[in-house]
Amino acid sequence: MTISEEARDRLADVVELQPTKNAELQDRWGMESGSEVHQYLENELGDYYFRDDNSLIRATAEAADLVDVEPGIESDPDADGAPSRIRVPELQTQIVAVLAGPDERSESVVSVLHNLRDEFDIDPEAEAVRSGLQSLRRKDVVEVEYRTVPTFRLAVDRDDLEVEIAG
Repeated sequence: MTISEEARDRLADVVELQPTKNAELQDRWGMESGSEVHQYLENELGDYYFRDDNSLIRATAEAADLVDVEPGIESDPDADGAPSRIRVPELQTQIVAVLAGPDERSESVVSVLHNLRDEFDIDPEAEAVRSGLQSLRRKDVVEVEYRTVPTFRLAVDRDDLEVEIAG
């Protein structure tokens, strides 16, 4: 099956961002709604993606071979659980750098936002931080603990995780 240049670029996004959701692709592709993303996936990339048991969007092995993009996550085939390498947007790399470790008390979105401001002199929107934390959670790098509000911490030791900025 031959796909257009635009479809190939968008397929590369799916490979890079997986596991992902409609909303994340909607932001990346500048679309109006999750429904528009779903329609595009079905109509243009139907042979190259699937939804896993958690309804997250993943690329097929054939899709990864078709585009020249490194997958967003890599795991040691002999290890269970969290990946050993992730490629994520810069804000998510910064979140990993400041977020509480696996043996530390989990932090709220606001706490992570303050840590980002202090460490990197940036001022992202709280929703961007929340979205980044949830994306990292889908990649099994961050875990959530529900207290009065959802709180987050790394699910893996920083030393056991290689984090690269996705281009």
